[in-house]
Amino acid sequence: MLIMSPDPFAAWQIRDFRFYIVGRLFFIIGLRMSLTVVSWWLYEVTHDPLAIGLIGLSEVIPAVGLALYAGHVIDTTERAGLLRKTMSVYALTFLLIFLVSTSLVQKHFSQHSWIFMVYLLMAVTGGIRAFTGSLYPAILAQTVSADMLKNAVTLNSGVFLIAAIIGHSMGGFLIAVIGVQGALMVCFILVVLSYLIIRKIGPKPVTKTNLAQSAWTSVQEGLRFVFNTKELLAAMTLDLFAVLFGGATAMVPAFSKDILHVGPTGFGWLTAASDIGSMLTIIGMTLRPIKSRQGIRLLYVVAGFGISIIVFALSKNYILSFIALMMSGMFDGVSTVVRGTISQIFTPHEIKGRVLSVNSIFINSSNELGQFESGFAAKLLGLVPSVVFGGSMTLIVVLLTWWKSPKLKKLEY
Repeated sequence: MLIMSPDPFAAWQIRDFRFYIVGRLFFIIGLRMSLTVVSWWLYEVTHDPLAIGLIGLSEVIPAVGLALYAGHVIDTTERAGLLRKTMSVYALTFLLIFLVSTSLVQKHFSQHSWIFMVYLLMAVTGGIRAFTGSLYPAILAQTVSADMLKNAVTLNSGVFLIAAIIGHSMGGFLIAVIGVQGALMVCFILVVLSYLIIRKIGPKPVTKTNLAQSAWTSVQEGLRFVFNTKELLAAMTLDLFAVLFGGATAMVPAFSKDILHVGPTGFGWLTAASDIGSMLTIIGMTLRPIKSRQGIRLLYVVAGFGISIIVFALSKNYILSFIALMMSGMFDGVSTVVRGTISQIFTPHEIKGRVLSVNSIFINSSNELGQFESGFAAKLLGLVPSVVFGGSMTLIVVLLTWWKSPKLKKLEY
């Protein structure tokens, strides 16, 4: 069992970890801001919740399709250099999304054509995330010593949530102040800043045994490990289906405009509400980490997440909606830390990239497919019933996991 350092900020003393955290901070701000801006932009143009759902579908197909191969590449390539390459492609893609938003492009293409361009570019970001989604946590484990890993995971989760809050809230604010085009340019600048910072991370080499394997053998090894580690598989599956059905935040643009009747700034804060809740939880867990019964607590908090989503769906009051989403984030914050720590502790370093790539399939499937499911269900059932349905399904998933996964209930680390 790993021993956590008594200093809650011990990992911050390590140079590469600091560059990693600050670089990822700017990256997540830019990424979350871009998702907020693009979702608002397309819903404002189309007034169709399915348009929001198609953003998720555009991202998830390449993200899932490339994930296993990405895990092999991560485990057979010097990781810091690979991260620099993926971030440079991200920056180029963000620049192209900005260009599509300009009158120069929109004057020469029909609305249907430039919206298709946006979906195509979002698909490119999904393909890149197949690599970065596993690459960032794989590098994290190489920036700190084993006794600091739990501390580093918790700090990393906290910084991620701070960045997400800033990205979502600033996205809405910037739409109101400088418009969609200006907000997208800020997203591009943030990703460029992130690239410049992560260039300072030292080399993160791989083991020679990884280099000797073929891609298919390498992928099989990662899959076998996940499916043979029942606690890890149960935690991943729980996250997959809970977020798949409970993805209410994807429909926040529609709720903001059509039910709560707020503008871009109110929309931005509502989008940030769940991340604010998660950040509060992460701060508490940094100072007072959960020391026992992590598995059963994971099931409790996912159930709380589902209940919060149902309350949000039924609310017609902005404050109550904000609180419901913030509570969903508080529950999800516990889940994020527990699942992240399970992945890091249970996985040997030499196959971390491949195992995390499997994890990224679950995460990308749940988030992006959840966004598509929410948009499709809203089109089919109506906005409010679709989100009530999603929250209810999350509760059913928890009950099934409780019944079918006794090892997860008993999990402690």
